[in-house]
Amino acid sequence: MAKIKKPIQVPKGTFDILPDDQKYWKKVRSAVSDVAQSYGFGRIDTPMFEYSDLYMASVGEATDVVEKQMYSFKSKGGDMLSLRPEGTAGVARAYIENGMTNLPQPVKLYYTGPMFRYEQPQSGRFRQFHQFGLETIGDAEPVLDAQIIQACFYLLKCLGLKKMVVQLNSLGCRTCRTAYRRALVDYYRHRKNKICLDCRRRLKENPLRLLDCKEEKCQPIKAQAPNIVDYLCEECHKHFKMVLEYLDELEIPYFLNNTIVRGLDYYTKTVFEIFTEDEQGKTTPANSLGGGGRYDNLVAQLGGKPTPAVGAALGIERVIHQMQKDQVKVSAFVPKVFLVQLGERGRKKGLKLFEKLSEAGIKIAESISRDSIKAQLKIADRLGAKFALILGQQEALDETVIIRDMATGVQETVPQGKVIDEVKKRLAK
Repeated sequence: MAKIKKPIQVPKGTFDILPDDQKYWKKVRSAVSDVAQSYGFGRIDTPMFEYSDLYMASVGEATDVVEKQMYSFKSKGGDMLSLRPEGTAGVARAYIENGMTNLPQPVKLYYTGPMFRYEQPQSGRFRQFHQFGLETIGDAEPVLDAQIIQACFYLLKCLGLKKMVVQLNSLGCRTCRTAYRRALVDYYRHRKNKICLDCRRRLKENPLRLLDCKEEKCQPIKAQAPNIVDYLCEECHKHFKMVLEYLDELEIPYFLNNTIVRGLDYYTKTVFEIFTEDEQGKTTPANSLGGGGRYDNLVAQLGGKPTPAVGAALGIERVIHQMQKDQVKVSAFVPKVFLVQLGERGRKKGLKLFEKLSEAGIKIAESISRDSIKAQLKIADRLGAKFALILGQQEALDETVIIRDMATGVQETVPQGKVIDEVKKRLAK
């Protein structure tokens, strides 16, 4: 076996989620499940890797995600596969493949899980990151655009976040986008010597991506670019107007931003991002929690029937970072009972008693390897347990347990067969 010359570390752009941070992850996952189901979304889990063609056909070959960021590899069978860079394409593929077109429409699905993109790690941006997403497939009504935004907004409020704002834009449909594309190309063509190399390439390959550029030198030019809203056809204009009216009714704070394009080719009509505002009321890309929009052409692009859809995805790491920044209080596991054991007989009986208490739904903790009763009671006190169950050599022989009230220090001996009922009775007081 080869000897390791230096300590092995996590790969660049990844990190360990340690026990002290798990309370945040548990809270987010629980809130996602509760809110999603209350809005009628059912959970779906898709594979963490798919055929690479799926992302080329959906995300777009001329996007940064496909050109620079995908983790792709050839399988032993010769198939080109990619770790998923985002969740919507896999959900759309599953919708088609599993015959969900035959279900009552719209089909509402949610997911959580890791995504993978090769990019330069920085604050809030990792090579393995986690998202939760909502997808409503099978209905074109603008009220569903607003509901997706509402559900995301409500979820973030449930997690204790404040000072949030939505930035919106409309990318229109294929018809009205053609006229806008011509205007955008004409505008940038006269300024191509002032933009970055990536934008010069985008100008030829995928002009809408010009509005997604984050390079500082391109920002003044991008700010003065033609506004796509001015080029919307009547139907797209009406759709966007209705979305804004629903948001007004919901009293969700928003403002229009004609540079929001979301970086993926499958979007049509409504696109949006959710930001937190800093102390000066400003937003920056680093404050983006995620976003989404409508993708009415994606299902058809992947071989299904023409099917309208809308969805959103938010970054779990970004949400948790904001929760910690806002000092949102998240409770850790607090046991109601702590099992204290002494001696080999006490340990043997204690293992079985611990299992029975857990099966009875009682939150319990232990430190089974420690011998000192003082040390174990100290741990019980630190964890905030209401009662300690003391099981020593004598109690093991007598088949009894000592119940100790951690607040008063009062102790009482009860038969082992009645300890669960006795603990439940005391916890109910």
